[in-house]
Amino acid sequence: MPRTPVQPADLLTAEPFLGWWAVDEGLLTPDQLRSSAWRRLFRGVYLHRDIALTHEVRARAACVLLPFAVVSGRSAAVLWGVDLAAADDDVEVTVPAGAHPTRVSGLRVRRAVLQRADRTCRRGVPVTSPEATAVRLAGLLPLDAAVVAVDRMVDAGHADLTRVRALAAAARGRGSARARAACALADGLAQSPPETRVRLLLHRSGLPAPTAQYRVLDDRGRFVARVDFAWPERKVALEYDGLWHAERGQFARDRQRLNALREAGWSVVFVTAADLRDPAALLARIVRALG
Repeated sequence: MPRTPVQPADLLTAEPFLGWWAVDEGLLTPDQLRSSAWRRLFRGVYLHRDIALTHEVRARAACVLLPFAVVSGRSAAVLWGVDLAAADDDVEVTVPAGAHPTRVSGLRVRRAVLQRADRTCRRGVPVTSPEATAVRLAGLLPLDAAVVAVDRMVDAGHADLTRVRALAAAARGRGSARARAACALADGLAQSPPETRVRLLLHRSGLPAPTAQYRVLDDRGRFVARVDFAWPERKVALEYDGLWHAERGQFARDRQRLNALREAGWSVVFVTAADLRDPAALLARIVRALG
């Protein structure tokens, strides 16, 4: 069955739009545009009041205002499903290096050269590729936060870590050295930001390096569990204990899993958010567990 064509008036209640366009098309009068049914997101860009104002919607509005722009940075991460920006945070877009400087409240307009391979489209919005987004974040954020961001982009299934590192190695200019350092520290295996922070803490501690996302087998070679970090020769595992462990039914599954690990001869060190606020005490516990 052929689709019903989208009428111009329907766009007004579905997407951000240019006010002058709606008036020129006869869809709204100037007085109607100034009514409470519409809210202005950026200069000349409007949104119907019933549409939830998310960061993604504001990024779409930015591209309506600047049709030659590409969403980048934290805003691009949001479009790739990695929540690094709140709804009211400034939207970052990148425009061609030779573009006239633009200052718009609520926008962070960056002028830079983007290679064709570094641009794509996501949900109908021009956006930097997952790898280019990861490298931009790696050069923009403080080192540990940058490593967390790269890990999240890779774990989300969008960015390939090998290509991210290659792109970072070729990067030049402000933030490029930090981007290379962050991408070198990322491993893409962490399933949550605290796991990345635990790994960085262990990396800097001087302790023997653990194996991340290790598959524990019993003496007969049967699978027991996958643990966040492991020292197989000591049969010591380290697990980050996040809020999801409090979900209905999870407690019983956790205890069953812990018993299976103990029966296989393993000991487990559990880490919580509170432990990360006292790294010295946490490292002392790990040292004791490693004997």
